[in-house]
Amino acid sequence: MKVLKKNLNSFALLLQFKEDTDDFPAFLEIHPGAGGTESQDWANMLFRMYTRWCERSGYSSEIIELQDGEEAGIKRVILRIDGDYAFGKLKCERGIHRLVRISPFDANKRRHTSFASVDVFPDIEDNIEVDIEEKDLRIDTFRASGAGGQHINVTDSAVRITHIPTNTVVTCQNERSQHRNKDSAMKILRARLYAFYKEQKEAEMEKMKGEKKEISWGNQIRSYTLAPYQLIKDHRTGHEVGNVQRVLDGDIDDFIEAYLLENLSI
Repeated sequence: MKVLKKNLNSFALLLQFKEDTDDFPAFLEIHPGAGGTESQDWANMLFRMYTRWCERSGYSSEIIELQDGEEAGIKRVILRIDGDYAFGKLKCERGIHRLVRISPFDANKRRHTSFASVDVFPDIEDNIEVDIEEKDLRIDTFRASGAGGQHINVTDSAVRITHIPTNTVVTCQNERSQHRNKDSAMKILRARLYAFYKEQKEAEMEKMKGEKKEISWGNQIRSYTLAPYQLIKDHRTGHEVGNVQRVLDGDIDDFIEAYLLENLSI
């Protein structure tokens, strides 16, 4: 009976992947919230979690952009993840993730709450046309910044592209070549604009239905509690896991499947 239920769930999950972009590679972007080092460290923990998920799933992951925090953690990271239904699965992770723990940075060992946002958009490459006109772009170059050493370039190799009509800004500085940074930035810009226009269209449809949804730091999709007890809970599905370390080590498939099955529409 368990095997049958598992097979039915697997079939149901495949039915959920209806969008043209579900089987595309995904760009996954993590930003820490307010809170300095605490939130930057939490963003780094999420970065590790998704990297480990890729390893467990047999997916490839490539760092497109990474900015280290001043003391610990990261200010921002963009990963490109490729594998079966990479975007279809990872789009479930889009939203605010909250961490509650005893801070390792607090000498008084007080409990802290940290937030980080996860955004996911498909790498549409040349499969879907996104209209970007040259006159709508402002391209700036600047010197890469970071912790120093061999990864820092002394030339203006970093690239910032601004799409003026939507005020969408993309920066890339991981490569030493300005040309390669520009190519990477344009790929991310196309993916973001695709997601932007798609969400805009969906928002208009929701408005016609009379529904209004707020996106804010208070509306986290998942809470990771490490103290005073250990529990990870997804607030959209109610799915809970008590083995926190297992999840932080990349075992998030149960959360993804619970969300997909909850939102299954055949």
